[in-house]
Amino acid sequence: MAIDRRREAAGGGPGRQPPPAEENGSLPPGDAAASAPLGGRAGPGGGGGEIQPLPAPHPAAGGPHSGCSSAAAAAAGAPSLLLLDYDGSVLPFLGGLGGGYQKTLVLLTWIPALFIGFSQFSDSFLLDQPNFWCRGAGKGAELAGVTATGRWDAGDVANWTSPPTTPFSTASWGAAGNLSNGSGADGGDTPPLPSPPDKGDNASNCDCHAWDYGIRTGLVQNVVSKWDLVCDNSWKVHIAKFSLLVGLIFGYLITGCIADWVGRRPVLLFSIIFILIFGLTVALSVNVTMFSTLRFFEGFCLAGIILTLYALRIELCPPGKRFMITMVASFVAMAGQFLMPGLASLCRDWQVLQALIICPFLLMLLYWSIFPESLRWLMATQQFEAAKKLILHFTQKNCMNPESDIKGVMPELEKELSRRPKKVCIVKVVGTRNLWKNIVVLCVNSLTGYGIHHCFARSMMGHEVKVPLLENFYADYYTVASIALASCLAMCVVVRFLGRRGGLLLFMILTALASLLQLGLLNLIGKYSQHPDSGMSDSVKDKFSITFSIVGMFASHAVGSLSVFFCAEITPTVIRCGGLGLVLASAGFGMLTAPIIDLHNQKGYFLHHIIFACCTLICIICILLLPESRNQNLPENISNGEHYTRQPLLPHKKGEQPLLLTNAELKDYSGLHDAATAGDGLPENATANGMKSM
Repeated sequence: MAIDRRREAAGGGPGRQPPPAEENGSLPPGDAAASAPLGGRAGPGGGGGEIQPLPAPHPAAGGPHSGCSSAAAAAAGAPSLLLLDYDGSVLPFLGGLGGGYQKTLVLLTWIPALFIGFSQFSDSFLLDQPNFWCRGAGKGAELAGVTATGRWDAGDVANWTSPPTTPFSTASWGAAGNLSNGSGADGGDTPPLPSPPDKGDNASNCDCHAWDYGIRTGLVQNVVSKWDLVCDNSWKVHIAKFSLLVGLIFGYLITGCIADWVGRRPVLLFSIIFILIFGLTVALSVNVTMFSTLRFFEGFCLAGIILTLYALRIELCPPGKRFMITMVASFVAMAGQFLMPGLASLCRDWQVLQALIICPFLLMLLYWSIFPESLRWLMATQQFEAAKKLILHFTQKNCMNPESDIKGVMPELEKELSRRPKKVCIVKVVGTRNLWKNIVVLCVNSLTGYGIHHCFARSMMGHEVKVPLLENFYADYYTVASIALASCLAMCVVVRFLGRRGGLLLFMILTALASLLQLGLLNLIGKYSQHPDSGMSDSVKDKFSITFSIVGMFASHAVGSLSVFFCAEITPTVIRCGGLGLVLASAGFGMLTAPIIDLHNQKGYFLHHIIFACCTLICIICILLLPESRNQNLPENISNGEHYTRQPLLPHKKGEQPLLLTNAELKDYSGLHDAATAGDGLPENATANGMKSM
């Protein structure tokens, strides 16, 4: 009897409480809409192939409890299924991506990606740590390759070609370097790079009160040389690097929640306004404290732009075009990465460079008048009055005939105009059964992918390997950019054949193999190389290390990028920006480990690599719990998001009996009779995870 009472209170199967039927615009059970990615009308479904209890056939059976909705809204019931089936009815009515206006909007989301690429990679130029020497001491032993740390220990002397405080090698600035702070020398007088200082002269260049610098990034002056951030002040460089990343992390979390509540368009436009204010003020900084503080707010606003454009891009596209449209934006951002060195060489001064990076965002102020709110978000949150106006705007721009509305979207919309909006916050995901697990898995994948990427980059261009080609700033910079480009190209091919989950699993396996082989095999080679008869030398170890590092950077970049895209597809529209914010913030935490390790002068680097290597093994297992979203309609509300449950990695063969039972077969089990009865409104061949082929 106690069990029966609990079942009646829950309004569904044992051990769970479905969300109230009136909340989030959730569809009433019995919905056989084509938009349901996995078919059926399962409530918060069981992941991992469990038999899931089906919801009650009517919204009235949703149970006595309700979330934030009023009793009047509960009585009103859910809106028409046709309106909530955006990919199946509304988007085809508007012409899909074939409409000229939709193509224009997609193009408008691609253009800012170039400006975003400039901003994201500006730290490599503004905060690059140059060689320095005491002013007036000549260019002899004082020049001796001492970098902005001003400290040399036994490890630094042995591996002095790559200073431990920069993501790229800073040992050789050569003819491309620029002398600053009144050295009075030009590139033609640049002396050859001498040997590192003796241990007795470790701090000799830190006994000065003024320094000359050799900057290798094409600038005459950067932030480090402007405020002499060397020796005892070198830690301020890392704080300045933290500021942009920490601003991005907070921006993703906060603007994501706001965009789900007030809309994508207001967050985008206010982010543009404030990044212009803070970004241009950065160029006018009078000290490093002001610079770091303003960079935090610049990163915060940049996060709002990145997040909202990503969501708008996804929500504009039909299922078959989402990945292609997103990858084009990634390639445009990479174009900004490749063009950044040329931009720095043209500007020559860091303040001019900073201003030139921010000024293009002025063009985005025009978005206030030409870029509309996300129609998908308006429909999902039941803002039907605004949605009607926007649909009419779309039809007018596309010169469409209203009679082409075969499915009757507009008549249904007229009936629902009196509904009150239903907006949701990301915290609602805590009460779900599957959705929160999917988001957490993708957060861990994103954190691991971007975190271990730094380990591979440091291994290839840092203190472990000494390769002449990688002792030049531009060689380092373009090597990383080329690996990222190759990774994105490989993603396009792999995802097309293996899908989202299969592609993510493949790249994570490659990341784990590269990491484990680098940690284990290289140590073994190092031991054998100490024996004269082994036939192995340090050069063999270096070649293996470079190979594993390239493979690791290639795969880990794909893992991070694919995790973000995967999250955008499986997170419901009503909380999509909040879910994206969580995964992007996790990626930011992964990237934040790089300046943290640099701040501690590489202490704990090996442990850092081991921890992320272990995380890759955990991620491989967790990826198998994710659904497959390729060619599936986007979930619109939390109830739809619960439909994205795990399916077999490989499709079962023709004639093979699936493990999931149909609705009719469920009735044979007395223990599940209540759940089967609740699903009588569904087809007989419906399962908890979709439709079973007969």
